[in-house]
Amino acid sequence: MSSKRKTTSSHQGAHKAGRASKASTPGPATPRNVSTDDSFQPSDVPDELKKAIARNVQKFDISSFPYMLPPRAIDSASSHFQPEQRRDFTALPLKPDHQNRPLWIDGWGKLIFESFHPLASRVQDFLITIAEPLSRPSFMHEYRLTTHSLYAAVSIGLSSKDIMKTLDLFLKNQMPPNVVEYITHCGKSYGKVKIVLRDNKYLVETADPAILQMLLKDPEIGPCRVEGAEKITTSAPTMAGLAIAGTKDAAGVREAEGLDKSKSDQDTTGRNPTTEEVYAALNEEDDDDDDQDRYVIHAFQIKDEKVSTVAQRCLALHYPALEEYDFRNDHINANLEIDLRPATQIRPYQEQSLSKMFGNGRAKSGIIVLPCGAGKTLVGVTAACTIKKGVVVLATSNMSVIQWKNEFMKWSNINPDNIAIFTSDNKSLFTGNTGVIITTYSMVTNSRERAHDSAKMIKFLQSREWGLMLLDEVHVVPAQMFRKVVGSIKSHSKLGLTATLLREDDKIEDLNFLIGPKLYEANWMELSQQGHIARVQCAEVWCPMSTEFYGEYMQATSRNRSLFCVMNPSKFQACQYLIDYHEKRGDKIIVFSDNVYALESYAKKLMKPFLYGGTSNAERQEILEYFRKSPHCNTLFLSKIGDTSLDLPEATCLIQISAQYGSRRQEAQRLGRVLRAKRRSEEGFNAFFYSLVSKNTVEMVFSSKRQAFLVDQGYAFKVITQLKNIESMPDLAFATPEARRELLMKVLLEVESKSWRQEEEKERAGLLADGNMFYGPDGKPLRKASERRGLSGVRRTAGSLKDLSGGQDMAYIELNKSANKAVKGKKGPQNEFFKSIVRQNERRKKLS
Repeated sequence: MSSKRKTTSSHQGAHKAGRASKASTPGPATPRNVSTDDSFQPSDVPDELKKAIARNVQKFDISSFPYMLPPRAIDSASSHFQPEQRRDFTALPLKPDHQNRPLWIDGWGKLIFESFHPLASRVQDFLITIAEPLSRPSFMHEYRLTTHSLYAAVSIGLSSKDIMKTLDLFLKNQMPPNVVEYITHCGKSYGKVKIVLRDNKYLVETADPAILQMLLKDPEIGPCRVEGAEKITTSAPTMAGLAIAGTKDAAGVREAEGLDKSKSDQDTTGRNPTTEEVYAALNEEDDDDDDQDRYVIHAFQIKDEKVSTVAQRCLALHYPALEEYDFRNDHINANLEIDLRPATQIRPYQEQSLSKMFGNGRAKSGIIVLPCGAGKTLVGVTAACTIKKGVVVLATSNMSVIQWKNEFMKWSNINPDNIAIFTSDNKSLFTGNTGVIITTYSMVTNSRERAHDSAKMIKFLQSREWGLMLLDEVHVVPAQMFRKVVGSIKSHSKLGLTATLLREDDKIEDLNFLIGPKLYEANWMELSQQGHIARVQCAEVWCPMSTEFYGEYMQATSRNRSLFCVMNPSKFQACQYLIDYHEKRGDKIIVFSDNVYALESYAKKLMKPFLYGGTSNAERQEILEYFRKSPHCNTLFLSKIGDTSLDLPEATCLIQISAQYGSRRQEAQRLGRVLRAKRRSEEGFNAFFYSLVSKNTVEMVFSSKRQAFLVDQGYAFKVITQLKNIESMPDLAFATPEARRELLMKVLLEVESKSWRQEEEKERAGLLADGNMFYGPDGKPLRKASERRGLSGVRRTAGSLKDLSGGQDMAYIELNKSANKAVKGKKGPQNEFFKSIVRQNERRKKLS
């Protein structure tokens, strides 16, 4: 068994370094595969919005502020770093006491953090606030200052001056002048304009009188102002009087009111100061005049229907508007009777994430990133209990909708009659003045003609004002779909929740500007060490192919090669061995396979239950309940329907025999199935994640790409090339050459007859019926609209000569039945084995 590092940098340079900020989590060292996009990207996003976002990203990207300092020392290695790469940072001298500081910075905004340093606990939360985490293994973490990270920092009240002072406090070397210029430049525009709903009036707020005059004189924003409304001057909001639901006590409120000052002063002695205290100390250094100016807010009212116009115009002016909801002063929308149950207490990292959302006493719109199993749903429920207004929850599938309802019932004291469900098979309304409605993205954005009940529910959604919109798995929501949701449902604040804030098409900037900045991102390994999520041992098992299988694999088409990879006899034996080993240990095992034919073959051969898209809901729930509670069922085979919205805390081991190309998101989501293991608090407990890979095949390439995100989170993948004593295992499947040849004949027959694709059709139908957002009707990750046409089954559509000649994957077949027979009759067997059988049959016919 040997260690294996999955991510290696194939390119690194000055110009590339700046552009890496367009992706949220992966850095330039993370492999990308645009062809494996797992998110639907529509082609009809307005060009004006695309250009506005692109202009902002480019204007505030660090690549626009190149590092220009000449090298301090010239030696034989200098040519590799200068002049094209501009990676020679010898001009940035170390500070005299650099050994006492935990941070390095280079000329392109990359921060290297020593997580083992005694001051690490003070610095880490600050880094999460101002920078994007790229890689966080055990001892050295890598971050980068990006457009979106500084946008998020300014949104919670930090100024560019605060950021630079705190950075300089912890840096080992001098801060590059171009980075200083970059942070200052972003601070001049970000956070200067806010759109706030107060007393059911939309107000545009700013603390800068010059910006106020510029907005009022703008030819597009000026007409959006309400006629006769006066300019308003107020003081900045504070968190005084607001306690986040589920926290230990209301200490923050008491301190703000001066009732607990002595205790807070006592608590701050003898411990490390928090990030908030660092900010407070920095702010105290400013003179009194600056403090007075900073807390004076100027505002003017705009028309309700012009909110999106004003927001888009502010984006074009390079002043992206932050959305805030002054819910404590909203006296028109009805209050929702909801609070967390007395026994419910949120964890410290959940409280920290919510404090970023409610930091100034208002509800900011933004995104919170937590690992699978870390309690994202509870964070959403707590936000709803804090705002206490009507809530809309958008989920990815019907199964996820039911789970959200159960979580609201579990953690809060809400009346069940105040929870409404809107799915394809359940349409209910709440009975009170306001409540919680849970639905799916596909139900809200459906543009086809609706049935009477669905039309009634949509009208109900659109006719009300909602205090909070919760967007589950927000990374799958493309720009155009989100614009449809916002355009049809009026919500005053939006909170996006996800575990993997990444997209294979690098379109995360759409979410940062359309929903709001990333408010918080947790460290996976830190939560694992604290026992909030399970410790996981990850391994990749290499399964060599037999000569016969590998020969057929090399001759097969790219579409059919995956079947040979997953039906590899060595992979089957490895799966059988691992199931036997972990069942004897008392583990509950989930086996994942994207290939439905292989899923069924493995499960029937090993006599285990299996679920896929074609399984009915009743049977699905029965099997899941049997797996959860029965000691006689310790292994369950699942297709891609189990990737998300499946809560199985009993599972402690996961084996992956087939996956969806190079999707990093799917790998992280599947790992999340064992992160919430019930036994995680047991001393010495480890969950297990195995990925079985056919050796010397395309699966090895995809495996490296899939693991990149988890490696950046600090997980180490071991490579297992040989399973101990697997040959001596009793009843080992396909142990003889005859059994392996028989399996190969079955696989060849399936490839030739294509009957395995019938099961794939059932899988696709099941995903479609469940309203699953992650996979389209073709069962693959959602792709661009131009790639999805014609994949939803047989339908009547207008065509062109280009389409009929093969464009858009259309096929032309004559309606004349005899002509059809002639077309279909031309196709014969493709495999040499079946061709020989056809020739033998023809000889027999001639002889007879």
